[in-house]
Amino acid sequence: MLLMLAQWLGQDIRGFNVFNYITLRAVLAAMTALIISFIAGPRVIRWLAAKKIGQAVRNDGPQTHLVKSGTPTMGGALILIAIAITTLLWGDLANRYIWVLLIVTLGFGAIGWYDDWKKVVYRDPKGLSSRWKYFWQSVLGLAVAVFLAATASVPAQLELIVPFFKTVTYPLGIFGFIILTYLVIVGTSNAVNLTDGLDGLAIMPTVMIAAALAIFAYVAGSTVFSRYLFMPYIPGAGELAIFLGAMVGAGLGFLWFNAYPAEVFMGDVGALALGAALGTVAVIVRQEIVLAVMGGVFVAETLSVAMQVLYFKFTGGKRIFRMAPLHHHYELSGWKETQVVVRFWIITIMLVLVGLSTLKIR
Repeated sequence: MLLMLAQWLGQDIRGFNVFNYITLRAVLAAMTALIISFIAGPRVIRWLAAKKIGQAVRNDGPQTHLVKSGTPTMGGALILIAIAITTLLWGDLANRYIWVLLIVTLGFGAIGWYDDWKKVVYRDPKGLSSRWKYFWQSVLGLAVAVFLAATASVPAQLELIVPFFKTVTYPLGIFGFIILTYLVIVGTSNAVNLTDGLDGLAIMPTVMIAAALAIFAYVAGSTVFSRYLFMPYIPGAGELAIFLGAMVGAGLGFLWFNAYPAEVFMGDVGALALGAALGTVAVIVRQEIVLAVMGGVFVAETLSVAMQVLYFKFTGGKRIFRMAPLHHHYELSGWKETQVVVRFWIITIMLVLVGLSTLKIR
């Protein structure tokens, strides 16, 4: 909205043309989302507390988590509000990718909201059944995959790019692209959700990965930079930096209240939405493998759950880890919660740097 206003004013006042620069709007989007989070955060937390929308803590988990019982949850709604408002303000609303991301984020957020609502309001510990949760995630994921396949404007949008190599790509075809896109979106959504178990653990890696993907999006949307760095040129992809800037600002604003000891938890409404958004961006800019590298913590958390479940079934009750997901294993091994969180952050920083290095090392 503000972009359209600036473009209209720019016809008479040249100074307003500066808002056509994606880099400026990405920074302004981050600042706007951060301010919205700071202003709305206390109000959202008070509302959640007044409605007694509090976190239920598992009795079989780390005993240090029992004090978290009753802490307001579903705070991820704050992140989604900040992202949506900011993107509508600073984004190019004629860009189809902006609308794809908003639909994915708010759609997965709605699934998470209903799941959280059943858990905390209706006191149903299972929330939305796994079958229905995956069904609606699959509907959204497949719909987005089909749309992106149908609107692909260059052949590179249907290829799998292997990082660190200039010319190594694998044509996926429409069917392969749809399957891969579905797996990336739904998989990343659930991976972030599994990681969201400690104060600040999921949101900071999400922020760092979003910031890195903003760079990839800007490069992919530029004919000059994409050619120089041997990346496929994706028309319109640069505008994703605005959405990702909003995600960074909203995430940092949420972390202010989610840092240990947390005043509010994200809940499925935030975790499912943010994960799906990251996966969608990675697909659009053709960096699915790089996303897996930068999101190594998310991957490890997901694999730990899969390994634990399979090993438990095949061995008749034995476990590989003390508890899954992986962060609980380290807690039960003697690490303090803050140690687990900060160390996982450090690992993510290193992995994000490895991912960014693929821009040049080819």
